[in-house]
Order: sequence, then C-alpha cells, then structure tokens
Amino acid sequence: MKAGSVQDQQETKQYKVLPILFAMLLSGFIGLFGETALNVALTPLMTLLEVGPTTIQWLTTGYLLVLGILVPVSGMLLQWFTTRQLFTTSLIFSIAGTIVAAIAPSFEILLVARVLQAVGTALLLPLMFNTILVIFPIEKRGAAMGLIGLVIMFAPASGPSISGLILANLSWHWIFWISLPFFIISLICGLLFLPNISKLTKPKIDVLSIILSTLGFGGIVYGFSSAGGHGETGGGWTSPVVVTTLVIGALSLLLFSIRQLRMKQPMMDLRAFRYPMFTIGLILIFICMMMMLSSMLILPMYLQQGMAVTALTAGLVLLPGSLLNGFLSPVMGRLFDKFGPKWLVIIGLAIVAIVLFMYTGITPTTALSTIITMHVFMMIGISMIMMPAQTNGLNQLPPEYYPHGTAIMNTLQQVSGAIGTAVAVSILSAGQTRFLSNVTNPESPENQLAGFTSGVQNAFVFALVLAVIGLVISFFVKRVKVGSQQGQQGPMH
Repeated sequence: MKAGSVQDQQETKQYKVLPILFAMLLSGFIGLFGETALNVALTPLMTLLEVGPTTIQWLTTGYLLVLGILVPVSGMLLQWFTTRQLFTTSLIFSIAGTIVAAIAPSFEILLVARVLQAVGTALLLPLMFNTILVIFPIEKRGAAMGLIGLVIMFAPASGPSISGLILANLSWHWIFWISLPFFIISLICGLLFLPNISKLTKPKIDVLSIILSTLGFGGIVYGFSSAGGHGETGGGWTSPVVVTTLVIGALSLLLFSIRQLRMKQPMMDLRAFRYPMFTIGLILIFICMMMMLSSMLILPMYLQQGMAVTALTAGLVLLPGSLLNGFLSPVMGRLFDKFGPKWLVIIGLAIVAIVLFMYTGITPTTALSTIITMHVFMMIGISMIMMPAQTNGLNQLPPEYYPHGTAIMNTLQQVSGAIGTAVAVSILSAGQTRFLSNVTNPESPENQLAGFTSGVQNAFVFALVLAVIGLVISFFVKRVKVGSQQGQQGPMH
C-alpha cells in the first residue's frame, strides 16, 4: 500500500512537470532580466532623477547585495517553508517591487523597489533549482537544467537589448510595466499547479550563522562592487571603505565556514564540498560567470565609448550570441544526458579561450560583424560549460544535500559576478592610466581612445587567463554515474 502511494505521488509529480516548469522559468526569467535591464538606462536616469554616477550605481549594487545576502540563507528557508509558501512569497515581493519601480517618482523609491525585486529573485532562484532536482529523475535532469540555463544565461544577457528597444520608444518606467503581467501569470500558474515537494526538516535557526553569512557575502559583494564601479563611481582598491568591507567580508566568511563545519545542523552545509565533482563543477561555474559577466560589461562599454555606437546598437550586437546561448542550453542538456559532461566542458572552454585571445586584439577599427561573430562563438562555448558542470556537480550530491548544494552554487554565482566585473573594470582603468602616463599629450582624443583600448585589451587578457585555468581544471571532470552518488564520500572515489 505504502509503495503504491509513493509511486502515485511520483506520477502526480511527473504529471505536473510542464506547468511547474513554466511558472518557475517564466518568473525566473523576468527576475533575472531585471538584474541587467536597468544598465542601459543608468545614464539617462542620472539626469531624470538628478543624482550622480556614484549614487545611480546603487540601483545595480543594491540589487546584487540583497542577492548576495539572501541566497546563502535560502538553503535553510527551503527546509523551513513549503514550496508553495516560498514561491508565493517570492512572487509577491517581485510584483510589489515591479509596481513600485514602475511608478517611482524619485531615486530613493526606485532603490526600495529594486531591493523588493531582489528579495523576490533571491528566494526564487534556489527554489527553482531545488524543485527541478526533486521532480526530475537523474537521467532526465540535463535537459531540465538546460532550460534553467536558458533562463539564467539568456535573461541577463537580453536585458540591455530589450530595455534599449524600450527606451528608444518609451520611458524607463515601461521596463517595469512590461515585466508585470509575466509575474502575475507565473503566480497564477504556480498557485494552480505547484505542489509542496520539499521535505521540511525545520533545522534550528542559528542567528550567528545568519549574521556571519550576511557580513561575509554582503561585505565581499559590496567591497568588489565599490572597487570596480565605472569611472568616478569606483572607490578603487585603496579606498578605506573598500578595504574595510573586504576584510570584514573575508573574516566573516572564514568564521562562517568554521562554524558551519562544526554544527550538527548547519545553515549551509559545506560538507557538500567532499563530493569532488560538485567542487570541480562549482569552480568551473565560478570561472565561467566571471568571464561572461566581465566581458558582458567591458564589451558594451567599448562599443559605446571606443567605437561610438549607440546603446541600442551595442545591445543588438550582443543579441545574436545571447539568443543562441539561450537556445543552445537545452540542446547541451540533452547532449549531457547522452554523452556526459567532460568533452562538452573541455571543447567549450577551448572555444572561449580562443575567442578571448582574439578579443585581446580588439581596436576601434574592428568590424562590428567580427565582434558579433566572436561573441556568438563565446556564447556557444559558455553554453557548453555552464549547464554540464552545474548538473554533473549537483548529481553527485545525495538528496539531503540538494538545498545546500543549490544555495552554495547560487551564492557563488552572485559573488563571482561582482568579483569578475570589479576586477575587469580595475584592470581596464589601470591599463588606461598606465598608457596615458607614458604619452606626451594624454589629453588628446587619439591618446584617450588608445589608452581606453589598451585598458580593454588588458581586461580581456584577464578573462583569457581565467579561461586557461578553467581548461586545465576541465580535464579532471568525470561523469557521475546514476545511482552511485549516494554512497560516494568524495575523495575516497
């Protein structure tokens, strides 16, 4: 009788897979689209809201900061609240934030709206991963994770292009008005079809862990974001605020890690790192996100400032690669299910390394068609790395580690974005300054452009070094055998 009821339960889960996926993926897409949609609008918003570049940057930094603080706690939330409760709360925050942003009359209210939106996205991302790990059997997980990959890669990549189109025809408020109906559709779909699928263990809430996690991840994200702000926004690495927040962040993370390893019921179970494929997958994702997000920041900057194209053109140049990356993610998922991760990841990193090597020679005379082609190949490479590394890593974890594994993975994705963009912008500025200090007339437009180009090339050298490190690591990837992950205590294998 009992076995039958478990089987029935399994079948109902299978039966509702499509509407559950639809609700999760649609809300995840719009949430992550919001992460980058405002980037193109920051310059006009400075004039409209009468604030400087340092202040306007908070619309992005504040958003990333909330994600960096909340995502680590999500592993615990998944064990305290039901799937439906978390999904509904996440969507209510997203809808509230979107409405407030759409009608925001001032910078302060827009910032509050961004924080509300970030809370919604931070609750949703780990929930989306955890749900897919539970409702799909291990042999079909690659294709399902490929769909998540489509959302996670394509949404932020398409943000600047779509909002560029909106801004060309409508006011910035419409970036939010257009997002609103999609959130409402997701909420209705989730309420109708989403069952409670996670097992509630209600671990003891450890306040000290939450404080250390907040100071640790918050400090790292804030420190790096402040150090690498654009132009006058950047505090630079020597700024007291940057140094202090990074030191506090690093010390808090160290204490947080020690505490988690000593606790019986940790908030974020770092014992997941005992599984070698999970750890390797995590390192590859970290490197991949740093490469992708740093080049996604540097390339549009160079197109607009170095090649003098409009924001809309810059968005459109990046669109084919972003679209292809999104569509290829599920294809890579199916290839992963069939052939495993190793060669997908190795070939992907080799392609990315070649493209980044070509980017190090970029100049103002480089044809736009060449940049589009290189970006397309880079995005093909990234789609071959992200999803296989992620799925293979999570597949090695036993089910009780799923909430922790997804929380660790999502947290590191947010942190890697902040670190990658900050380091890239710092390298760019340093390269530009070094070039201009060696010329006789640093003020001339020709030298300014040459200095900027030199800085951009240096930033791509940084991304290339990351790709080469990733390529070396990728040779250690092994396919996790179905059913063997339960008993594997990592290093023993």
